[in-house]
Amino acid sequence: MDCTKVGNLIYHLRKEKSMTQKQLADLMNISDKTISKWERGLGCPDVSLLAELSSLLGVDIEKILSGELDPNDYVGGNMKNIKFYVCPECKNIITSTGTVSISCCGRKLKEQEPVKAKDNHELKLETIEYEWFITSDHNMTKDHYISFVALATSDKLLMAKQYPEWPIQLRFQKFGHGKLFSYCTNHGLFYQII
Repeated sequence: MDCTKVGNLIYHLRKEKSMTQKQLADLMNISDKTISKWERGLGCPDVSLLAELSSLLGVDIEKILSGELDPNDYVGGNMKNIKFYVCPECKNIITSTGTVSISCCGRKLKEQEPVKAKDNHELKLETIEYEWFITSDHNMTKDHYISFVALATSDKLLMAKQYPEWPIQLRFQKFGHGKLFSYCTNHGLFYQII
């Protein structure tokens, strides 16, 4: 661990939050001299203080310890490149269009790798006026169901949350070509090109 890099990062994050050394120190119940020492690279935060420091500065503990934030490249946000993350504990659904580090319920989440839908996982599409009418024969039991359906075009994402024992009967506005995603709680993420 490079104390100079850690200190420099703490300094910049503190400034972003418009806090003085004294304000940060008061929130952590330590002296402002300790904050000054860290920022000058003359020492690093004690392990017992990292969680609170992380919370106050709004950055992961790993990033504080590395002394770097490593910003992502700008990707333009093309929705066809959407990535889905699903928490195994609380079933939260999180999306991104670029590289991210996501955690939920204390666990790092892995990007769901979509597989081409076949058989029971293939959604049925019917055009009704200017909408897609989406249905499925997939069983929707409490332990095995499709938890969400999403339609991604180059500039839009439409998503519908599904619940156990609800039949899938959705309408999405027809925007042209894109990818239709569905997430099965037992088998993962599937896609169809439409």
